[in-house]
Amino acid sequence: MGLSSVSVPMKEDRATQACRSSLSGKRKGIRALLPFIGPAFIASIAYMDPGNFATNIQGGAEFGYKLLWVVVMASAMATLIQYMSAKLGIATGRNLPELCRQHFPKWLSISLWIISEFTAMATDLAEFLGATLGLYLLFHIPLIIGTLLTGITTYLILMLERFGFRPLERFITALVLVIGAAYLVETVLSRPSASQILYHSIVPWMGNSNALLLAVGVVGATVMPHVVYLHSGLTQNRVTPNDEQEKHLINRFSRIEVLIALSLAGIINMAMMYMAASVFFNTGHTNIASIPTAYETLRPLLGSAAAGVFLVSLLASGFSSSAVGTMAGQVIMQGFVGFKIPLWVRRVVTMLPTFIIVLLGVNPTETLVISQVLLSIALPAPILTLIYFTRRKDIMGSLVNKSATTIFSSAIALTILFLNVALIYSSLGGSI
Repeated sequence: MGLSSVSVPMKEDRATQACRSSLSGKRKGIRALLPFIGPAFIASIAYMDPGNFATNIQGGAEFGYKLLWVVVMASAMATLIQYMSAKLGIATGRNLPELCRQHFPKWLSISLWIISEFTAMATDLAEFLGATLGLYLLFHIPLIIGTLLTGITTYLILMLERFGFRPLERFITALVLVIGAAYLVETVLSRPSASQILYHSIVPWMGNSNALLLAVGVVGATVMPHVVYLHSGLTQNRVTPNDEQEKHLINRFSRIEVLIALSLAGIINMAMMYMAASVFFNTGHTNIASIPTAYETLRPLLGSAAAGVFLVSLLASGFSSSAVGTMAGQVIMQGFVGFKIPLWVRRVVTMLPTFIIVLLGVNPTETLVISQVLLSIALPAPILTLIYFTRRKDIMGSLVNKSATTIFSSAIALTILFLNVALIYSSLGGSI
């Protein structure tokens, strides 16, 4: 999973040896799965980034539990798409951007690269702003200083990779668990309605254009373009299979990990929304349009401890997802154009939009929500290319998509396209 090479180091280190032990049958049960835990958890952090906080909290505060079905739908979409991306890396030994460069005309590959770089910047903007807001609210650090501290912290997180890919994976997985634990505490404290959660997780509802905007934002915050590219880079050379049987076994372990990691991410996203519904919507605080407002409103309603837990989860989300965003940017650039830049240069360049937002005094949370909508609009490109490659037997071999996988993933792409068209139509003055 090297950031410089977009692949796992080739030497047989302890992590690789553990994978070999699982493949040979020496490790059994849960111990056999453990060496393969990591890539999906790294990808899953993008589904719990500050953009998710902004859209889910705003959706829960304004519409109560009614948009939970969107979170469930988007999480199911994300699970299938991330599994396909992981499978692509396992089957081909290449990541999605590399395959685009190899098989597409140069103009198309460059176009996809430009779109991907813009989405990576939009993603990094959301993640940087979230961590910066967390530092400001928790420690009263000025936003501009918080931006610098966020950049330094995420760079240090990425430096863990110098000690091998496992320390970085374990650290980010630990941050995922911190976010999960924080929302477990928030769930206990906010006491949401179980019947409302169950009903609105199943029954679709779409009230007005603002609900549509938030629904598209939820999809954009939950199904992330940059990790569609990244996940294939995390699995492509993690462990090289010796035969088809080992390849299928690696894919099986990967599928289980994706289900665990993305299910956890989906539950956390639901918790963000139903906590906001229970605490804000049910008490008449429906105009929670910013993370600072959410924090200030949460404190008197549930107490300082709950508000502090909320900020800790926001910080864990911002730091970890910003690091993952930088990893994805490296995969995207090196894969599409065969060019790489030093990690610190990419870190500085992707910080610039956040500096501009902070200096101009633009509302950070509104920027977060709009960035998620932009991500949703850009999302069909990586999904369509992923479907194109994973349905080709000459590329995927025995791990080629089953017909049902191609049908469902195509339906996901069409659903996202429909939501985007509906949003644009509504924004131009049409009625839904």
